[in-house]
Amino acid sequence: MVSSAVPQRAGQLVVIGGAEDHAGRAVILRRFRDLCGGEHARIAILGTATMIPAEVGEGYLKAFRALGVKEVVFLPLASRAAASSTKTIEVLEGVDGVFFTGGSQRRITAIVGGSRVDAWLHQKLQRGLVIAGTSAGAAMMSSTMILGDILGDSDTMPATSIVSLGPGLGFLPGVVIDMHMTERRRLTRLLAAVTRFPHHLGIGIDEDTALIVDGNRFEVIGAGTVTVIDAGDATSMSGPNGERPIALTGMLIHVLAAGYAFNLTTRSVEITTGPEAARGLSRAS
Repeated sequence: MVSSAVPQRAGQLVVIGGAEDHAGRAVILRRFRDLCGGEHARIAILGTATMIPAEVGEGYLKAFRALGVKEVVFLPLASRAAASSTKTIEVLEGVDGVFFTGGSQRRITAIVGGSRVDAWLHQKLQRGLVIAGTSAGAAMMSSTMILGDILGDSDTMPATSIVSLGPGLGFLPGVVIDMHMTERRRLTRLLAAVTRFPHHLGIGIDEDTALIVDGNRFEVIGAGTVTVIDAGDATSMSGPNGERPIALTGMLIHVLAAGYAFNLTTRSVEITTGPEAARGLSRAS
């Protein structure tokens, strides 16, 4: 099965697995800055997800200023009133990029979902806006969003646990995203999500790792890996049910690092660096 439902977009997405480097090479934040226009970029940081906006906001303001960005503003955006206010839209109108911090993805969808800011983001994405999100800000990018483990969002996910899913903001449809993938051992959780929605690609992103999504293709950057679960050709599957664990046969799992890209429409891998750069790797390869 090959998906053809991935929309073309003029803007780009930067989908980060969490804990991105701020003080070292800052590969991911630097790439986001460059996509937004370099040192002349105008960036808004949205702190909707976090319960400690002052601390988180100050950290990102410091990080982007250290990268030479002079026009950067932090918006706590902590209520639906703020997410639909004329003042908020006026501030956003002048920016080239929007960055969602980590925290709770439930807060993002509850506060931003369906608001004027939500509508503005979708409209501007089609016109070239760059939207980034880390951790919770990555999870909410998809239409179907992982909320956590029904038994509690623990670092060690029991094989019989059931993942909790809900609607995201839909910037990247056709996938379900998990973050802190390797660090919090979330493969089983992502597999559980794919058994619920096998027409979606499961995408798990390590910390300090990101997808750069441009149209129907994403590139991997950063220190870790991205796990792509493709159940399109799975011959059988069953989700967790009580004491019964997940079972899947015949599916594909790709583990991609920097230097790899993935086409979301053809579901094929590309190598972007080295002697085999730009060679398409099909699902059968």
